[in-house]
Amino acid sequence: MILEFIVSMFATLAFAILFAAPKSELIFCGLAGAIAWSSYLLCLNFNASTAIANLIATFVLTILSRTVATVRKSPATIYLITGIFPLVPGAGLYYTSYYLITNEMDQFSRMGTETLKVAGAIVLGIIFGFVPPQTWFHAVSRLKQTTHH
Repeated sequence: MILEFIVSMFATLAFAILFAAPKSELIFCGLAGAIAWSSYLLCLNFNASTAIANLIATFVLTILSRTVATVRKSPATIYLITGIFPLVPGAGLYYTSYYLITNEMDQFSRMGTETLKVAGAIVLGIIFGFVPPQTWFHAVSRLKQTTHH
């Protein structure tokens, strides 16, 4: 799991550079992706389905993004968009398209359904992560300020 943490961090970091994230935020973007991926793997280790693991990992990522954004005084989307990179079902989209093109409709149906569930879970994770009011995250920022004085 440590190796996957490191690999997902570097993959997210590379995506953050491509996405033109501010240089001062690159390490936080990489950490966001690594933590999201680790959350996903942890859920799978507890026998969660792929969709539920993505839902929880995306929720964790969204809460983390909002917290880091408040502390770093940056937009949450910097961390959220780059950090979601390891969770996006790229292989699922590829195989869904492949099975459609090769006219393997049973496989297309199965893979397409699973990919849609994962994509929906990611959307729900983001929505649920934006439910807590911003004032909760400002409290974290104020806590940081009081520890530095």
